[in-house]
Amino acid sequence: MLVSIGLSGVVALCLLSFAGWKLVYALEYATKDQFADIIITYGIVALLSVAALVGLVMLGLNRTLSAREYDLRNLPDRPEFYDYDLLNLPHHLEEFDERNLKSLTFTVFDTETTGLRPSQGDEIIQIAGVRVEDGIIKEHKIFDKLVNPGITIPKASIRFHGITDEMVTDQPKIGEVLREFRDFIGNSILVAHNAAFDMKFLKLKELEANTKFEHVVLDTLLFSVFLDRETPEHTLSAIAERMKVEIEGRHTALGDSIATAKILIDMLDRLEVRGITTLDQALRASNSMVAVRKLQEQF
Repeated sequence: MLVSIGLSGVVALCLLSFAGWKLVYALEYATKDQFADIIITYGIVALLSVAALVGLVMLGLNRTLSAREYDLRNLPDRPEFYDYDLLNLPHHLEEFDERNLKSLTFTVFDTETTGLRPSQGDEIIQIAGVRVEDGIIKEHKIFDKLVNPGITIPKASIRFHGITDEMVTDQPKIGEVLREFRDFIGNSILVAHNAAFDMKFLKLKELEANTKFEHVVLDTLLFSVFLDRETPEHTLSAIAERMKVEIEGRHTALGDSIATAKILIDMLDRLEVRGITTLDQALRASNSMVAVRKLQEQF
């Protein structure tokens, strides 16, 4: 596509050059009465050539962006991460008493990383979160930060999230960003899809950030298994498709956070129908799916 645009641009420039040469030639032998007509005629030709060139460039950019969006929609989802002990952190459930689950405050978050191995040196390069209060996404309460990982971002991961080394060069380090994120989430309940993956990255950076993430953590992947156990697919893309949730900005931390928040709100309604109305009940239902999910993966 880009080659076609380049060739079209060369053709347009050649036409402009030819028109310019013809203009000089025509003016050289034109009478005074013909000057105005010649300049107007060749001016129109020049404007049309420039307009055609601009149109080709815009068309090419539009197709390139559309192709990238299509490619993002068809990229595979992140594999499931099974260190579920990360979800069994000190919960302090007494703080939430028996309040209705839907009345609680959630921070739904997601990370983009250099790879899938947090214990082997992969780093966070973007973290985002959105607040859900009383079953409503608070669009004015959003956290979205790029992070300088201190290492080169592999090209294989750039294909997913589109974040390059140039984009993070002047961004803060993970310690600073996680302290800001900790302030943002406060004492809210953390929610993520395949939450053990994201929590692993946060826990490994607690010392560097000089902060702790000992929040209650809910996982929409486990809720999906609980609510739709007969369905084999529980990726974020699969759930979004089932629930008719459009993901704007797939494989970006903010885009996936917003989509997960919409999915969470729908799931809270479905959990309520199942008689799960408190945080303790939700955690029990979620944790009961850990063994089920591990067993399913054996077949």
